[in-house]
Order: sequence, then structure tokens, then C-alpha cells
Amino acid sequence: MLALATFAAVRSGARTARIAERSLLASLRPLLAPSRMDDSPVKVGFMDDKWFSVPGGGAVAETEDDALYLAIAVRNVGSGIAVLHGWYLHTEPLTGEVPHPAVEEFRRLTRDLYIAPGEIGFWQRAFRDPEDPMFADARRAIEEPRRLAVDVVYGDHELGQRSITRFALTPRPDGGWLATVARHWNVDRPDPRS
Repeated sequence: MLALATFAAVRSGARTARIAERSLLASLRPLLAPSRMDDSPVKVGFMDDKWFSVPGGGAVAETEDDALYLAIAVRNVGSGIAVLHGWYLHTEPLTGEVPHPAVEEFRRLTRDLYIAPGEIGFWQRAFRDPEDPMFADARRAIEEPRRLAVDVVYGDHELGQRSITRFALTPRPDGGWLATVARHWNVDRPDPRS
């Protein structure tokens, strides 16, 4: 009887510890979405002193002779600090169930970008190397213009709980770009949809 009681107590304690750990992780988990249309614009600067004002719910996609600039106004709707690590650009319109690329295929950001819970921030990328295989495809997509998608990988402030959010960038008739979310994936946890 004592062995049975001990087994039950240990099992209950382990379950309680798992629940406590999940609760703690949930309180640290970020989740990215586009900023709201009524949010203030976000000022985004690039290292070559190029600056953009990215409207709420929007994005910037601009070409110059020797550079391409992309930026998205994002909001962290999760409860933990978001640390953006990398990205993957899709220059062709995506339809249906297109999975995200392997995390190893993502390009690392030049610097980590931090977005506090409930706050707005941005994701940015510049292409400055015309020899980059993605440069010509990105230029064509921006200049046509046609829909783009950007997969952003990010995690919490402890660099764990990685997630990927796919942002769709849709050209607007006024020359601007609308940002929406197409899908979220867990990287370090099981995907609830599978």
C-alpha cells in the first residue's frame, strides 16, 4: 500500500511540475501579427541611412538601383518578449498548404530585433548584393508588383520557444503594401495541427 501511495504521489508531483512548466513557458511566449491599421507608423532605418515610415498594418517594399528594402510593421500579441532571429522570402505567390522551409534555410538577421509584449515593432531586410540569387527575383516581385511572403523565425528572450510566422505582403492600388498573417508554426514544440 505504501508503494502504491508513493507511486501516486510521485506521478502527481511530476504532472504538477509539467503543468507549472507549461504555464511558465506560456507566460514567456511571443506571437507576432501585423500591427493594426490604426497603429502609429513605425520608423525603420537601414545602415545606409535610408529611412521609411511603415504604416500600421502595412509594409514597405522599395527598389533602388543598387538596393532593395523590405520592412513590415508588426505587433507582439503574445505575453513574452519577441526576439526576431531570421527570415525567408518567398517571391512567388503561395497558395494552399505550403510548409515553411527548414530553419537552417532561414537567413539570419544582421541584428536581433526585440518587440515587447503588446507593443509594435518591425521586421526589416535590405538586399545590397546584385549577385545574391534572390536579388533579381525580389526586384521583379516588388516592381511588378505582386504578392510576396516572408517567413520570420523568432523566439522568447531566452532564445527558446521558436516560432515561425508567415507574413503575406499584398500590393495596394495606392502603391503601398498591406501586411497580413498567413500561418504560424511551432519550431520547438509539437504542432497542434498535426
